[in-house]
Amino acid sequence: MALDLDDQEQLDEFKVWWNKYGKLTINLVLVAIVAYAAWQGYQYFTHKKAVEASELYQSLGQLDPSKTEEIKAASSKLIADYAGTPYAGRAAVMQARSQFIAGDVDGAKIQLEWAKANAKETPIKAIASLQLARILLDSKDYAGADKALSGDFDPGYIGLKEDLQGDILLAQGKVEEAKKVYAAALANLDSEGRLYLFTKQKLESLGS
Repeated sequence: MALDLDDQEQLDEFKVWWNKYGKLTINLVLVAIVAYAAWQGYQYFTHKKAVEASELYQSLGQLDPSKTEEIKAASSKLIADYAGTPYAGRAAVMQARSQFIAGDVDGAKIQLEWAKANAKETPIKAIASLQLARILLDSKDYAGADKALSGDFDPGYIGLKEDLQGDILLAQGKVEEAKKVYAAALANLDSEGRLYLFTKQKLESLGS
């Protein structure tokens, strides 16, 4: 009989608890289920987009750089529909190269500026910055070239950045400043690489 009373007490306590918290518990469970389903859906959608972007980028990479319009069409689709994937930034750099080869320098600059600002991979951001700075340097836009190299930079490209900054300074006649930057570049370049030797030659030619 005592066991039955204990069971009844527990049942009564549960009823009181359920009346007080039952609705909240059900709602929390439903929220958890919906959140899990949404997360699973997001994961599927993200994976699907990444696969689609990868396939489109592979087809883009097979195009000849001289086929500017085809490259532009594929690249524009990647940038418009798959901007959240790494392939969009890469496509923008590829399109910039194609447009530059075709003589569309302004179009190339636009793509490089986009990649610099929006690429998901820091190496792609660095490559876009370097290419943009070189174009601006060639057009004697020294302030623009210097700005293109500003901000955070992928560590693997610091030597290239400093070498180009030295070129920018030298083009402005700032020889002593250029020498310092070239010297800094040598510390961040592969001592066995061609660019290291080229930078060293530039530095030595300035009397250092």
